[in-house]
Amino acid sequence: MEQDQAIKVFESLAAGVRLDIYRLLMRQGPDGLVAGEIASTLGVPPPNLSFHLKALTQAGLLGVTPEGRYQRYRANLPLMQTLIDYLTAECCAGHPEQCGELRGARSRADTRRKSPPVEAA
Repeated sequence: MEQDQAIKVFESLAAGVRLDIYRLLMRQGPDGLVAGEIASTLGVPPPNLSFHLKALTQAGLLGVTPEGRYQRYRANLPLMQTLIDYLTAECCAGHPEQCGELRGARSRADTRRKSPPVEAA
């Protein structure tokens, strides 16, 4: 990831409602939500939501798939992982022992990505 792309991502998440939208879609995983579901869940008027969805999509944070007359939005999780990797790539100037909990968080995230999903009993 280049600095310009990271700045674009941060700028698009700087509005509280956009951060709420992105976090909601992260929780939904690959299923995502259609715009009407996002609007009703967050209590955002559809015209306002459309404006914010466009900004998030242009920043690459959301993917959108047409479904008939609806649009299904999904969080671009690989982009967020790329951003996290960009931010932590040079953590502690080459002294990973100083990174403490951040280093552990990256290890846990790597483990989650490599582990198969756990099925409910």
